[in-house]
Amino acid sequence: MRLYTVLQLGILLSIALVIFYLYSIRLLNNSENYIEEELVEVNNEVTTERITFTKNDIVVAVVACGDRLQETLNMLKSALMFSKQKLNFIVVSEDRLIESFNEKLGEWRSFLNNGFTFRVLPLTFPSDNPLEWKKLFKPCAAQRLFLPSILENVDSILYMDTDTLFLTPVETVWEHFHTFNSSQMAALAPEHEDPNVGWYNRFAKHPYYGKLGVNSGVMLMNLTRMRAFKWKEYVVPIYRKFKHQITWGDQDIINIIFHYHPDKLFIYSCRFNYRPDHCMYTSVCKPAETQGVAVIHGSRGFFHSEKQPIFQAVYRSFEEFQLGGDIYREFYQPLEVYLEAAQNNNCGNVKDIFLKNIRKYMDLEFDNT
Repeated sequence: MRLYTVLQLGILLSIALVIFYLYSIRLLNNSENYIEEELVEVNNEVTTERITFTKNDIVVAVVACGDRLQETLNMLKSALMFSKQKLNFIVVSEDRLIESFNEKLGEWRSFLNNGFTFRVLPLTFPSDNPLEWKKLFKPCAAQRLFLPSILENVDSILYMDTDTLFLTPVETVWEHFHTFNSSQMAALAPEHEDPNVGWYNRFAKHPYYGKLGVNSGVMLMNLTRMRAFKWKEYVVPIYRKFKHQITWGDQDIINIIFHYHPDKLFIYSCRFNYRPDHCMYTSVCKPAETQGVAVIHGSRGFFHSEKQPIFQAVYRSFEEFQLGGDIYREFYQPLEVYLEAAQNNNCGNVKDIFLKNIRKYMDLEFDNT
């Protein structure tokens, strides 16, 4: 009887050990799978941030928040309309707009047979005070100050404000990189041409570049050189020192940096960042008169106001045009009509400067124009 009981206990113990062994194996497998899934998620996060281009790749970057979705898409559309080289877009945006950007740019890329690449990234500000940086001047505009460290594997970018439009191929702006000397790491246009109406020389309470300051709306950035310069290590202390004196946010910080390091900046013509200030009183951007506007910048909401109808007319033409359409009939001809109707003002007096580069483009592309 005792032998029988011992055998029973032995069998039960063996079964228990087998069950425990199988259960342990299952737990181990689940744990390994869980760890594997976690690693995949982390690696995916890292991968999405790891963007690499060659020095020959043209990269257009923009930061968009708030109500700037459509305005940003119009800017990117204008880049695609005239450029003959493959473009690469980087859009940094708040979470609620990321899906919309991915959807629309994905649609365009399929339609254009993968004629461009794009990446949409979330905002990344210094962890100690991200909300303060996000609210500096316009929503999330200060993100541009941290692009050298965020895009750590990208050599160079053309940064564009959302309220800009190309009237010439992107390559025309990008070519300025080749004119940099060995110390220059960025390119900007002057804030003003006329000291009588200049903002910085009359109102600024902080240092700024040169005699009239620079406008940051269209900025070539050699990120490699900016990282070597330790750009980010300048940005935060300057903000801390001048935070109560700056009016134009990130643009003022950029002006302060280049005030102390003017040899690091290349200055290009006002025609590459043409704003209402260049024509609202009198025409002061002479290069645009002879060579045409290359990039129009509807700063201070001029694309959406009646103050200077010329800027509204140009924006409307891009907004109405559908990619893949006939540029001459569906973009250029309506633009001529809109400009003609908007010419009874100072900017309207020089309306042809907005057509010069588009005509040049079409002469190369169309035989029937």
